[in-house]
Amino acid sequence: MKPLRVAVGLSGGVDSAMTAHLLKQEGHEVIGLTMQTWDGSLAIPDEGRSGCYGPGESRDIAAAKEAAARLGIPHHTVGLADEYRRTVLDHFREEYRAGRTPNPCVRCNQRVKFGALWDGAARLGLALDRFATGHYARVERSPESGRFLLKRGTDRTKDQSYFLSGLSQEQLGRLLLPLGRMDKRAVKALAQEAGWEDYAAKPESQDFLESRHYGALFAAADSRPGPILDLAGRVVGEHKGIVNYTVGQRKGVGLAGGPAPLYVVKIDACANAVTVGPKEALFSGSLRALEVNWIPVERPPEGGLRLQVQIRQRHEAAPALVVPAPDGRSAEAVFDQPQMSVTPGQTAVFYDGDAVYGSGTIA
Repeated sequence: MKPLRVAVGLSGGVDSAMTAHLLKQEGHEVIGLTMQTWDGSLAIPDEGRSGCYGPGESRDIAAAKEAAARLGIPHHTVGLADEYRRTVLDHFREEYRAGRTPNPCVRCNQRVKFGALWDGAARLGLALDRFATGHYARVERSPESGRFLLKRGTDRTKDQSYFLSGLSQEQLGRLLLPLGRMDKRAVKALAQEAGWEDYAAKPESQDFLESRHYGALFAAADSRPGPILDLAGRVVGEHKGIVNYTVGQRKGVGLAGGPAPLYVVKIDACANAVTVGPKEALFSGSLRALEVNWIPVERPPEGGLRLQVQIRQRHEAAPALVVPAPDGRSAEAVFDQPQMSVTPGQTAVFYDGDAVYGSGTIA
């Protein structure tokens, strides 16, 4: 590959630092970029935690600047607080208020980290050829179709293709993922060899929020109490506001002491009600996904596709028949075996082996 001008999303951690290090070794001109999203508008105490959003962001930006200095590359901070609030936080709140459980990281990657950050760099006058991050995933180009493909990282324990599944062809086309074929141990070993022992020993953090719970994002009015119902519709308790619950939840429901554990199986925002039931009530044989992003094809073929469907990050993808709608914008997945806690609002990712075939929001 000829030398390129590459922006690396620097977080202050070992993965992004080694991404920049590897690209420099390959002879590319590397520039560090860090997005600034915290605006101080929420009452989140600084507990020393690390996350994508919170008052500790200044420490992360300082760490990114320090990493850039050690690498000998320029560094720029791009202010994206307004975009992040509108695109990620407001959407997160709206979804929870509607009784759904969104994945903020998938949306942030699609709209902010791989979208607004790139645009912000252009506003700074940075002419860039590519954008690189320390994600454990792979991007390849199909020799047959010419389309860019997204594949799982070689290290399956660190694979982050799930979080990148909403990226467009344009975004994938400018993306470099140098760690996609490495495992975490090799990355830490590389850091030690390069004299970055302190980074190799850094604890990891992939939290969305610098808080132990999401309550800081909601107003008191969002926690309006309502009935907890059993599967027959009988009132068996009172919930503390639907924004405090998600499908599959058992702890914190407040109905302990019964003959069997009870789980949240449904959230009805219109009725302000939470329905609970036994574990077996959590299993679903199918799901419908909206706003599907197809990756290897512009439009999926008619009829069903045999794929593996992953319904959340820590879920083993399950075989299913995926049937796209005629317009290609949605799809139904019928599982070979019912799956537990198919949660509205979460992201369903369709895999064809190691390749992401598409992804959408569970309706």
